[in-house]
Amino acid sequence: MSAFASPPAPPSTAHLALPFFGNEHRALANDLLPWSAAQRVDERDDRAACREWVRKLGDGGWLRYCVPATSGGALERLDSRALVLLRETLAFHSPLADFAFAMQGLGSGAITLAGTHAHHAEYLTAVASGRKIAAFALSEPEAGSDVGAMAMRATATVDGWRLDGEKTWISNGGIADFYCVFAKTEPTAGTRGITAFIVDATLSGLDSSEHIEVMAPHPLATLRFEDCRVPREAQLGDLNGGFKLAMRTLDIFRASVAAAALGMGRRALAEAVHHAQHRKMFGQTLADFQLTQAKLGEMAALIDSAALLTYRAAWMRDDAEQRGASAVGDVSAAAAMAKMCATENASRVIDMALQMHGGLGVKVGTKVESLYRDIRSLRIYEGATEVQQLIIGKSVLKG
Repeated sequence: MSAFASPPAPPSTAHLALPFFGNEHRALANDLLPWSAAQRVDERDDRAACREWVRKLGDGGWLRYCVPATSGGALERLDSRALVLLRETLAFHSPLADFAFAMQGLGSGAITLAGTHAHHAEYLTAVASGRKIAAFALSEPEAGSDVGAMAMRATATVDGWRLDGEKTWISNGGIADFYCVFAKTEPTAGTRGITAFIVDATLSGLDSSEHIEVMAPHPLATLRFEDCRVPREAQLGDLNGGFKLAMRTLDIFRASVAAAALGMGRRALAEAVHHAQHRKMFGQTLADFQLTQAKLGEMAALIDSAALLTYRAAWMRDDAEQRGASAVGDVSAAAAMAKMCATENASRVIDMALQMHGGLGVKVGTKVESLYRDIRSLRIYEGATEVQQLIIGKSVLKG
């Protein structure tokens, strides 16, 4: 099956005129659009397809936006607006292509933020070229939203650390070349006792063979660590500073999750418009009915309202980064609003598009059917909708 089958209409570029974006972002989007429309990958094997997407994205130069310029990146620093535009466009064509791109950024983001020069040289340049696949290993069976409940241990040894425990729901699990792993170095200290480590996939004591099958195929796995020894220099950032590092990493990429949802929502709307214009009913097209027009109008408004929140969040994060501002709470709340609204709105839009297709909507192999499965996980990963509501609510109470 071809992932980038020709969409019914190319995505609009009207949003590029908004003041959230600079000329460098507009140039990026205008180059990406024809490239993404020309790509073909067989996605029947999601693991092989992800490897192929990483290779293509690396060869195309797009993974350079996942790392800073000092490590072969396209821009001086990680730029949330560039990530948003990339993910929105890729997701419009292939959610799996978006997944492959996003995991390169998320999986290496902690190294960008806290890695040494040696770390940058060894890992980030390889991420930018697609030579190494990255993964972010935070979740555990009993520690998803409640990160402080993490049970995995990192015990100091004479020459480094010993890792013991389990991580699960790990994207790129089993195909990654390295993992940014978070473990307890102070078992009773909650979130204040977590430290991050870089773990090469080939290390003895790491088992990534348990794959997790999900409704929209993606490479996921459970990682088991048993007497897994890493050198002292594998520590990433400050001792017991892992929780803050994980949250900073997620803040960068949270708005980009919203953008992926936007891409899927825009594709569903395009599919709905195309179907409505060509489906004949009672001597006219489906698009001629006022009920159809009203539904398409609602779908468009849901997408554009979420888009404005998404672009605002990305702009706020980049602006704060450039100014060295400390308004972390404001940025986090804006990103939470974007992720919550974009993922929830896109889910509604895709459901409406499927309903408009009638029986064709639930036929395996149609685009709206696959989008219906693809969108569902975005309301859960990198902070479920309920977690975003708590972040927003706490920000409102603080004034």
